[in-house]
Amino acid sequence: MVDSIIKEIVAFYESADLVWVPQESVTEVLREYGYKGRIEVMDNGSDLVADYPDQYFVEARQALGIRPEEFVMLFVGQHIWEKNPRLVIEALALMSDVPFRMFFVGNGYAADAMKQLVSEKGLDDKVTFVGTLTERAAITRYYAAADLFLFPSLYDNAPLVVREAAALHTPAVMAEGATASTILTDGENGFLTPNDPDAMAALLRRLVADPERVRRVGVQASKTIVRSWEDCVDEVIDRYNVLLRSRKLQPVDRLWLPE
Repeated sequence: MVDSIIKEIVAFYESADLVWVPQESVTEVLREYGYKGRIEVMDNGSDLVADYPDQYFVEARQALGIRPEEFVMLFVGQHIWEKNPRLVIEALALMSDVPFRMFFVGNGYAADAMKQLVSEKGLDDKVTFVGTLTERAAITRYYAAADLFLFPSLYDNAPLVVREAAALHTPAVMAEGATASTILTDGENGFLTPNDPDAMAALLRRLVADPERVRRVGVQASKTIVRSWEDCVDEVIDRYNVLLRSRKLQPVDRLWLPE
């Protein structure tokens, strides 16, 4: 049954003129399925690309009631065990002496169990479950207020939220070996942790003690893994035009919609 489904997937890709993937690590998955054709990487974009003044970050923290001495960590995404929130909670439980705040934004089938685990670990005064946010301004405020974005998912392949956080100069902590983490270079534009609570807690302690390093890596993340959707559209049109010309068809110009 599984082999039959995989053959259908490969046949679908083989019928396409172009195959794009959101990051290089996804190529390996398609190769494992048996697809041997050409694959090109097409990075995702972000609508949060902008020049944010320093005051914006200050006001974001004030709006969330964050004290100056508190180190802020953030998770945004579905509250499901596949995204590895247990690792985050268990690591934070080993840091009860550290002045931090942790925000979980989102919802999912594991939300209640995550809240129960937080309570069992004695973290209710440090961890806040925000729920689902539908306004972009609201989620942007959390990205801006955070020092670190904790996303050690073993499930995702190209999460937009990591790039969104980076757009607000917030570097991510991701799991070593995870497909999603291949966009990061450890210590340069993000941080990698073993899938182990003790190791993650040790890393977080080092980063809390060195906020300047965290800030520096966050700025680098904004420069290396973030691009606007406008840039993506331009690249898509260029790629389509290459295909159209190869078929001796008329290339297209970008269609600008009125604001």
